[in-house]
Amino acid sequence: MKLKLKIKLLLPLLACVLLAKAQTNTYQFKRQITEVSTTWHSVKLPDDMYQKINLGFEDLRIFGINGKDTIEVPYLLKQRANQASLVEIPFKQLNQSAIGDIYYYTFQLTEANAINQISLDFRQENFDWKVNLEGSNDNQNWFGILKDYRILSIKNNETDYQFTKLSFPNSKYQFYRIAIKSNTQPTLTATKTTKVDTIKGIYEEVKYQTYLLKNDTENKKTVIEVGLKNAVPVSYLKLDAQSDFDFYRPIKIEYATDSIKTERGIEYHFATLYEGTISSLEAPEFNFTNTITSKLKITVSNHDNRPLRLSGLAIKGNSYDLIARFDDLKASYALYYGNEAVQSPNYEIEKFESKIPTNLTSVTVSQEQKNPSYTVKTEKPLFENKIWLWGIMAIIIALLGFFSFKMLKN
Repeated sequence: MKLKLKIKLLLPLLACVLLAKAQTNTYQFKRQITEVSTTWHSVKLPDDMYQKINLGFEDLRIFGINGKDTIEVPYLLKQRANQASLVEIPFKQLNQSAIGDIYYYTFQLTEANAINQISLDFRQENFDWKVNLEGSNDNQNWFGILKDYRILSIKNNETDYQFTKLSFPNSKYQFYRIAIKSNTQPTLTATKTTKVDTIKGIYEEVKYQTYLLKNDTENKKTVIEVGLKNAVPVSYLKLDAQSDFDFYRPIKIEYATDSIKTERGIEYHFATLYEGTISSLEAPEFNFTNTITSKLKITVSNHDNRPLRLSGLAIKGNSYDLIARFDDLKASYALYYGNEAVQSPNYEIEKFESKIPTNLTSVTVSQEQKNPSYTVKTEKPLFENKIWLWGIMAIIIALLGFFSFKMLKN
């Protein structure tokens, strides 16, 4: 009787364990989540986890176990990148004049708004001019905003580069006057005044382990290969580029997508992250889509010029957080991943994001461990199954016996 009673008590517990395993047994890895104290928390993904999860984060799951109940925790995946908003401010051009070799263009905003950018388009394709920008509220008393600001356009068989955007601190004037010093009259074809607001994201510095620079004189380019410690998100790169003269050169930034082992060593396949120009007129900083990788390649085309002095670089990436809703505070939670076959979850909380609290505390994510309930179901070949082999042998023996008996009878 006591044995039967113990079995009855153990059956629900066993069923609970089996049910939990049935939901988590397709994930190779898990990390315990602790310090769950309220309904909403943020969960920061550890750096050494990115190389094990799917590129699209489809296999990220949070499961909680409380007795016989297994709970799947809904979450939102957040990337903390810069968020920029651009508003075009309407204006009208009042006049155009010249004094000597200085050409003036005066504009009036139709609305009282602050601006911090003016984009200029010219009919000329090759020029190098200095610009002064002033502001006024009565079109008589002028105040300086920019002085000797350089704008440039170069177009030839090797280069197509323009730098004609005036950037300055927020300014709120009714009138703006641009003065361009030039030997020939500029032909201004279009002007756009804008207000750009940027909400700073959360960037984390990425340390690199290897830095290999090669000046390829035959192909007239400089190639830098950078190896990272782990596969982590990267979205920003700054080069320490120096030269004794002004420069503007094409630059391409690539990331390693995969690799193969050959007789000559490991060869990497690369995909493009960024293509543009590195110039002495602009800060050598480049932003691109947040991408998970462990290796970068930077190529600078030198053409017939001396290579730049590239003495180092800085790499940053945007962190990823999960905003998760923990409905049962008594449950034991863990983060699961490592499943190439699963599809992205579809949680309804993304439709009600505005109702999620803004100030969230972070939970603690433990070190990675192999999921003990992980099972890989593999179908054995038909003829490795002993039952099938004995069955086929029995049929063959029966057939041989039948035909032998029939022959003897005849």
